[in-house]
Amino acid sequence: MEPLFGVVLALILAAASPANDSCTCATNKWAVCAQDGPGNCTCRLAGSNHPVDCSTLTSKCFLMKAEMMPLKEKRLWRPPRGVLDSDGIYSPDCEDSGAFKARQCNQSSTCWCVNSAGVRRTERGGRSLSCGELVRTRWIYIELTHKRRSKAFHVPDVTKALTQLFESRYKLHPKYIAAIKYEPPLIQIRLHQNKKPSWDVDIADVAYYFEKDVNNDSVFRSNSKLTVSVNGDALAIDKLWIYYVDEKPPEFCMRQLAAGISAVVTVVLLTAGIGIAALLILRWLRTRTYKKFECKEMREIKATSSELP
Repeated sequence: MEPLFGVVLALILAAASPANDSCTCATNKWAVCAQDGPGNCTCRLAGSNHPVDCSTLTSKCFLMKAEMMPLKEKRLWRPPRGVLDSDGIYSPDCEDSGAFKARQCNQSSTCWCVNSAGVRRTERGGRSLSCGELVRTRWIYIELTHKRRSKAFHVPDVTKALTQLFESRYKLHPKYIAAIKYEPPLIQIRLHQNKKPSWDVDIADVAYYFEKDVNNDSVFRSNSKLTVSVNGDALAIDKLWIYYVDEKPPEFCMRQLAAGISAVVTVVLLTAGIGIAALLILRWLRTRTYKKFECKEMREIKATSSELP
């Protein structure tokens, strides 16, 4: 009887194992997934109660919030490697839709305004800072360089490879790729999205996923290394820069600019003052030499006159 029970238990575990393995989120390695019922897998963001749609990209705001969660709250899910570098990462306040709230604050009551990509667009202030509506990021410029190679890629091949990459891996419709320019080794990708329909991904989320892939910290569950092939040859990305352009200009105050202008004016005035002082000294020395010469000449003339009969 016991051997028969052991066989039945083994079969049950073997049947349940694939079901548990299939209940994962392919587009978010930090999602916590559970089998609610037969064929029903529900995934939520680690450390919060926000549901995650694993058929598309997770919003950048939710991803940043998951990254900043303490490691113990992430439980068995692999922690990101970029948490210690907090220069560009903070724990954001997100809307239920996954959008950034226009005003972000840290634990020291310092607040600032951000755009729809979560990038700061004002000076930092206190809790009284008012940000109004969230300003949308319409343009994203992605600039990257590839490693040196003996022969440059063909421009049409680079355009085709990157368009396919953004469409297949990041689910971005090609209509949002405004241009791809290639001047070896520099590649510039321009993303443009005035408004985000509910059925499309946001270009800010795409740029964040791409940045994580390039930095070998993929958000995808497979955590597979990003490989880009251009007509059969590997495109080895060397450096990456991402620039955000909003529908409204940023509202940084002029204090930094004024300080720079003040420093320049000070240097110019000091240089001019030193130059004028040098000219005055040279003129004084020249005048003094001329007077000495004139006096000496007059004495010689008088001496000569007195010697005449």
